[in-house]
Amino acid sequence: MAKGPSGGPRGTQLSIARDGVVSPAAAAVAHAEGVAQETVRQGLAEGRVVIPANHHHGNLTPVGIGSGLSVKVNVNLGRSQTVSCLTEEVDKVQIALDHGADAVMDLSTGPGIDEIRQAVLDSCPVPVGTVPVYQALNDVEDVIELAVEDFLDVVRRQAEQGVDFMTLHAGILRSHVGLASGRLTGIVSRGGALMARWMEHHDRENPYFEYFDEVLQLARRHDVTLSLGDGLRPGCLHDASDAAQFAELGTLGELTSRAWEAGVQVMIEGPGHVPFHQIEDNVRRQKEVCHGAPFYVLGPLVTDIAPGYDHITGAIGATVAAVAGADFLCYVTPKEHLGLPDPEDVREGLIAFKIAAHAADVARGLAGARERDDAMARARYGFDWNRQFELALDPDRAREFHDRTLPEAEFRESHFCSMCGPKFCPMKVTQGLKGPER
Repeated sequence: MAKGPSGGPRGTQLSIARDGVVSPAAAAVAHAEGVAQETVRQGLAEGRVVIPANHHHGNLTPVGIGSGLSVKVNVNLGRSQTVSCLTEEVDKVQIALDHGADAVMDLSTGPGIDEIRQAVLDSCPVPVGTVPVYQALNDVEDVIELAVEDFLDVVRRQAEQGVDFMTLHAGILRSHVGLASGRLTGIVSRGGALMARWMEHHDRENPYFEYFDEVLQLARRHDVTLSLGDGLRPGCLHDASDAAQFAELGTLGELTSRAWEAGVQVMIEGPGHVPFHQIEDNVRRQKEVCHGAPFYVLGPLVTDIAPGYDHITGAIGATVAAVAGADFLCYVTPKEHLGLPDPEDVREGLIAFKIAAHAADVARGLAGARERDDAMARARYGFDWNRQFELALDPDRAREFHDRTLPEAEFRESHFCSMCGPKFCPMKVTQGLKGPER
């Protein structure tokens, strides 16, 4: 068997696992997750786990996504045609890494995309994803100018550069587009809208669907994990769980089976705006239709009326989705629907979704998930402020809030905070109480 760059067997993580071999990447994931290597290998072989790990991403620390593993969080970054630059995007990557991002997607548009993506790959030890059609559109004025070869060529070039997972909107078909006509917000996925326009103008099928076998060949050669995009995801509560969304989901289930037959890793992307009470059913339906493939959700947002706070509405939905079985959460920032996120927005959005992922791990009974919470409780009861900061998801923010109202000279030894003060702190007041003798 040929060897990969890490010295392990060369192939896809799926094909290696099917051969009964635990790859170095699978072994690393098992160690990081605290699970048996065979658990990861079996999950990969059955398609319930993916490890996005392009052969060309040399500085990658493998990350596992899927059944039996901790819930992961992705951060979307990337310059727009009007805002940001390479330096700022690399700064955002570092902020994301510093605050615990499990993966990063470079969604850059505008000039210098290859340069930006290379900088992201070089600075990023976690899996990097893209949406190839964005770059394909970069060289033309209108998506209708693209030939089928252009859609495939950009996948090849990004795979050769080292991209670990790619969102391809291969499941939106010509017959599906009309189903979205009664929506309040139509098609809100950028990739989905571009594919719909191309299909209507050329009066032919989605090229990523029509030439899916060619896509699979490229993905298999470089071990690119396909993230099958939901081009007809709902953009508001009114449009959630409609015929368009579920028609596309059915096609994604078919494409999942084809990918597995070709030895290609695959995960499925899920809806963006879903009423709270519909989220569990959406996750259950996806898992059934797509045969247990890992589920990657954007949010979902549980209300449409909180611009500026959509990291909160998204984190609420993400918690419900992850408890119901979603495996991978795409963060939402306070700037969602309003503009390109800056570094502080990245921080705010990521922490909100790290909270959601951790809450879901605890609720799902993941081994060891609550240990950090229990350690925090002990540190609080013992008024060990430095330990509390160490355990916090955002230590800098916790320290900043504490020190604003309690002078630096006092906080290390104080057995109270500025909320209750020394006289009314219930933990201080009740420490030492023994209760009645029995």
